[in-house]
Amino acid sequence: MPRNSSRKGPSNSATSTNSSSAVDLFRSATGKAASKELERIDQLFFSYANNSSGLIDPEGIESFCSDLEVDHTDVRILMLAWKMQAEKQGYFTLDEWRRGLRALRADTIVKLKKALPDLDKEVRRPSTFEDFYTYAFQYCLTEEKQKSIDIESICVLLDLVLGSRFGPQVDYLVQYLKTQTDYKVINMDQWKGFYRFCTEISFPDLSNYDPDSAWPWILDNFVDWMRAKQG
Repeated sequence: MPRNSSRKGPSNSATSTNSSSAVDLFRSATGKAASKELERIDQLFFSYANNSSGLIDPEGIESFCSDLEVDHTDVRILMLAWKMQAEKQGYFTLDEWRRGLRALRADTIVKLKKALPDLDKEVRRPSTFEDFYTYAFQYCLTEEKQKSIDIESICVLLDLVLGSRFGPQVDYLVQYLKTQTDYKVINMDQWKGFYRFCTEISFPDLSNYDPDSAWPWILDNFVDWMRAKQG
């Protein structure tokens, strides 16, 4: 009588070993890819960095912008600095550069160019923009313990950061700031007040502006100035 033949499947231990090997191979490949990406990011950094300081300085940023085909005053350069969380205006450290480019998945100039539109969309989302707006002020504090920014610089920054979103408000606000004589500098509380004003107040009728709602005095004065102009 012939024996019953039975085919044995792979043992649990063999299956587990094969699965573990596949995971290890995947991790190894992923790790190598990440390592290569970081290497290219570093190479790009050192192509712009100052050899003596080890930083990308204003001259390096100008060269970087030229390769990106973006003016150094373009708001997207400020967005890049925000993505890197750069601390000092006009300078990028290697760690900041790595942080920003890895987040953008960009290790070449070509990839950075392609990433800029998505970065612009990310920054302009309501959930993100306020953080960027606050960062823009902090980034312009160039001196140690500095807490305010001169009126001329604030006017430029307002137009750069808010001009495309709130053109009429920014135009009048800049006009007011340039003609008034009560304030020579703007602090963070006032800067945040400008953004809150643009997002909350009906313009140009100003019908819902309540001076008792803890607005900075400079905005009370601005509203008085606007109403006087409107007759």
